[in-house]
Amino acid sequence: MNHLIIGIGAAGVTAARTLLTESEENRVTIVSEDTHVISRCMLHRYLSGERTVESLNFINDGLLENPRLTWIKGRTVTRLDGGSKTVYAGDEKLASADTLIIATGSNSVTPPIGELKTAKNAFGLRHLQDAINIAAAAKTAEKIAIIGAGLVGMDAAGALVETGKKLTIIDVAPTIMAINLDDHAAEPYQKKFEEHGCTFHLGCKVMNTRGDGKGSITGLELDNGKLIPCDLVIVAVGVRPATAFLEGSGIAVERAVVVNDKLETNMPGIYAAGDVAGLSGIWPNAQKQGEIAAKNISGRNMLYEDRYAMKNMVNFFGLVSLSIGSMRIEDGDEVLKQEDRNVYKRLILHDGVPSGVILQGDIANSGFWQHLIKNKIRIDRLGKSPWKISYADFYDTETNGE
Repeated sequence: MNHLIIGIGAAGVTAARTLLTESEENRVTIVSEDTHVISRCMLHRYLSGERTVESLNFINDGLLENPRLTWIKGRTVTRLDGGSKTVYAGDEKLASADTLIIATGSNSVTPPIGELKTAKNAFGLRHLQDAINIAAAAKTAEKIAIIGAGLVGMDAAGALVETGKKLTIIDVAPTIMAINLDDHAAEPYQKKFEEHGCTFHLGCKVMNTRGDGKGSITGLELDNGKLIPCDLVIVAVGVRPATAFLEGSGIAVERAVVVNDKLETNMPGIYAAGDVAGLSGIWPNAQKQGEIAAKNISGRNMLYEDRYAMKNMVNFFGLVSLSIGSMRIEDGDEVLKQEDRNVYKRLILHDGVPSGVILQGDIANSGFWQHLIKNKIRIDRLGKSPWKISYADFYDTETNGE
């Protein structure tokens, strides 16, 4: 049977490997805009010079040399005929197959502010070409502005901070990495970046841009009246599932591709996995989705049930933090904190159940927290401090028992 996969990220690669393993009769064609296989979460390492394009590759098993796999690379799919499972680049037919997995991932969001969408010195940081463009521009840029102080924006800042350039980071939130850390955990990171020459403008918005009349941005106007001079802009305000090519395809899209618990779309034989399905945006989940979609195509009957994706690790300047779950505090929640000279911990309890935890300075033996949060297990009835519990306390527990 012939199978077609659009996209060569974590979901697409895992799907291809699974299909080739499931049956020796399977043949796989991958169509991708990318010309290299890369780990997107390592793109900032390319900016810093720690990785080359080749070392961003996360495939090490010879998958792409399999004679039953064809990779059509460097081609952007602009149209899909869902009925015939055929993809096109303009009017050119690229490939068709018996089944299809959509694994196109997501694209950076660029807000329609001034010339951000059109300027030749403004870039997102989602694709390899973005990183290549930023690295090239950074060689001559002296004043770099980063819009967005989330993980992607701070990764970019961390990669460029040692270059001696003037970095300015702007975010609407009052603290950096606000989705992942509380203000107390974020503060030492901000101080470390400031010690390395970074300037922050937090709790404010970019309202407009100024340009040189030749297609480049020279400044960002903030809503507090300040003007931020710049000759390179990195936009890191979020991502959106890459679904534009699906218009008119017959595939149901509601921001992301709509899939059922088997990851199948509304059209038989067409599945979606990874960011484009909008279920969870972390690497292991994308891989699992690619595997399950491929196995269901192969006749299995597997459900994708792990939609938990609220786990992030931060490591800048040797300070490590782990955040699991939601950082949002609801009415009635109990917030517990513990701090000493080197370690900070914060736990949010909702009706005795952990809903979010931050561990900073020491994240050893922390795996059980994800188990507790994901499975909504009560910890308030153990008769001990939550900072004294371990996985052994819940060895046979799958739920809160109620």
